[in-house]
Amino acid sequence: MEKVKRFQVSSKVIWGSSIALAILASIPKLFDGDSTPGDIIINSSITLLFSVFIWYYNMYSLPKFSSQRTHQSLFNWKLLLSVVMGIVVMVILVIGHQELFQISKMDAPIMFELRGVLINLIVYMFLHLLFQNYQTQQMGVELERTKAVNLGAQYELLKQQVNPHFLFNSLNTLKSMVDIQDPQSSDFILKLSDFYRFTLESRKLDLIPLKEELQILDSYVYLLKARFEDGFVLENKVDQRQYDSAVPPFTLQLLIENCIKHNVVSLDKPLHIKLYTEGDFLVIENQIQLKRGVLSTGVGLDNINQRFSHLIHREIEIEKNETTFKVKIPMTYDYCNN
Repeated sequence: MEKVKRFQVSSKVIWGSSIALAILASIPKLFDGDSTPGDIIINSSITLLFSVFIWYYNMYSLPKFSSQRTHQSLFNWKLLLSVVMGIVVMVILVIGHQELFQISKMDAPIMFELRGVLINLIVYMFLHLLFQNYQTQQMGVELERTKAVNLGAQYELLKQQVNPHFLFNSLNTLKSMVDIQDPQSSDFILKLSDFYRFTLESRKLDLIPLKEELQILDSYVYLLKARFEDGFVLENKVDQRQYDSAVPPFTLQLLIENCIKHNVVSLDKPLHIKLYTEGDFLVIENQIQLKRGVLSTGVGLDNINQRFSHLIHREIEIEKNETTFKVKIPMTYDYCNN
């Protein structure tokens, strides 16, 4: 699993802001006639060191910036601890500068403490807002990654949807043809082999040219014709100028399989399916002659729709009236396979 990126604040931001605060804190000294250059430098030094300390202290304790998640409010016990630590550090810095530079006269300690509390609050709130923004971005990234993984897994499952019943029925048809010594048995075996060769070659592809999809369909239809004979009729009127467009593999096979699943297919009542193009849509149309006792759940069409939404960001269209059922699938010309 990919490690969550650690929250960081640039050292340029830390030192740049600390220097800026030190300069701002020393501006009043420039207009004080009693101040010496040494007073200004010492005042700036205390502010600079304090600001740097507060930055790093809050970074590593408020909260500990890692892959952990926090839902704490802006004001909590850590802020109080930070303020107390700031007061202690400011006292140490003031006393340390007094002892190091042997200064007898400095600003009142309370002025340094008030300055320290103000700097502490500014740094604390700025860091807190930065971290909240970081967490929001990380949650967005994780959500998108999870969504992509789920869609990828779902699509891999969808690509395996070559119905096992089809293989079972095809083998039964082949057995019957062999039993009666049908001269087309060899052609049937070749077409069945071609169909599953296409399956193996295309199963790892997201999109394939419509021309190849129609080749897969040709083998599939041959196998259906061997099974249903004249009970199944496919009329292919696809414009050849659309052959360079692309669709997800086995889309047509799944749609025709869906037609057979829900409609009567027999010599007495042949199932007619039309395949043609309409603008940038490929249309599969069949007359409605529903089987008794077969309820449509819509799962098959919903799965196909998810494939198109995931791969080309467009959805299929369904048109239905009392006599005909149409599924219009969008085609794309801008595609590549990974």
